[in-house]
Amino acid sequence: MPDLPLVSGPDFPIGIYWPPPPEETTAQRYQEIAAAGVNFLITGNYLDDGDIIGWSLKQADAAGLKVIVFEDTQLLNLTRWFDISDDRSVPMSITMADGAELIRRAETVYGVHGSLAGYSLYDEPDYGKFATVGKAFQLVRQQAPSRLPYANLLPDLGRPAGDYPNYVEQFCQTVQPALLSFDRYPLLPDAGSFDTDYFGNWVDIRDAGLRHNLPTWTYIQSVGTSWYRVPTTAEMLWLINVSLAYGCKGIQYFTYWQPDPARGEGFQPAMMNLAGQQTALYQGAKMINTTWLKQVGRELKPLVSERTVHYNDPADPAKVIPFSPDAYVADINGDPVILGQFTSGAPGRWLLVTNRSFSSTSLTTLTFGPAVSAVTQFDPGTQTYRPVRSNTSVSVMLPAGGAALYRVQ
Repeated sequence: MPDLPLVSGPDFPIGIYWPPPPEETTAQRYQEIAAAGVNFLITGNYLDDGDIIGWSLKQADAAGLKVIVFEDTQLLNLTRWFDISDDRSVPMSITMADGAELIRRAETVYGVHGSLAGYSLYDEPDYGKFATVGKAFQLVRQQAPSRLPYANLLPDLGRPAGDYPNYVEQFCQTVQPALLSFDRYPLLPDAGSFDTDYFGNWVDIRDAGLRHNLPTWTYIQSVGTSWYRVPTTAEMLWLINVSLAYGCKGIQYFTYWQPDPARGEGFQPAMMNLAGQQTALYQGAKMINTTWLKQVGRELKPLVSERTVHYNDPADPAKVIPFSPDAYVADINGDPVILGQFTSGAPGRWLLVTNRSFSSTSLTTLTFGPAVSAVTQFDPGTQTYRPVRSNTSVSVMLPAGGAALYRVQ
């Protein structure tokens, strides 16, 4: 697979969906996005014709952002409104040659912009769309090999129960994607309530990503609706750190701009409200992105997730693997944590310790195993590793939603 935007390179992808609407697609607004520590956006919010998408790309060029184009007319014709088939008896279909022409048209209009990263070819496809989405991915690889073909998967909502691993596997086999992206928003309406099946969803995505050697991305809840609450900064940080512990290689915020309530679903202010004012979510995401995620993401992006285990999880969620000792971590005591263990193929390991709670601090002690003779902790401020007091154990105090990264050798 050739080097692709966002997937390749050292920078950790930090994206937004639902950017400013057409009338707010300005240089100032896109600089505001970049100032929040975001490095790419996925179009939407009525950026749905060639002129306004081109204008968006121009603003992104100037702001140093990358763009995944979504809901362009050519792309909608390619996958959503039609199927791709050379069998002319298939109703509502276009041929592979037609599809290639649609990609070439999009490239002619958008390819002049350095900010163009790729094309979002479908959001949440079901089984029936896999064949067409797979052909669309093939066409992008043929006609625009330097672009990222992108699709975002459904979450596991139990329809039918137990089928989700097969859904993800069939997507991988049929579409042959460059990455796996999914969305699931687990912060339920009542304060403190949480959908614990979120962890099982990550188990399945992580397993498929490792099996097919694909990076995994996810969406982070940054808005409230009729079905889930507005998150706190600690809750957004927690969703990010849980995802990192499960090997995530790209974070996307849903949403950046508040969707118009006229759309239904009871959307509340997101990182930006309808009036274009920054909210506490913008400030929280900016703090997370610029002081933690950008830095720790660069450390974790090239590493391979070796195991993700939960210590003393109060909910005992389905599919979650409980902690067991190994050569690197012999024991854990104290408050519940999620441990992500990573390898580069060289001796030693990286350990991301994530607070299991998004509402309270945690204090947990890790006792290291016989394979460990040196321990250092990553400092995002200096982007260096510093020695800890002891190479036999470490006490990890974490704020609500927080995490710490250690390297053990």
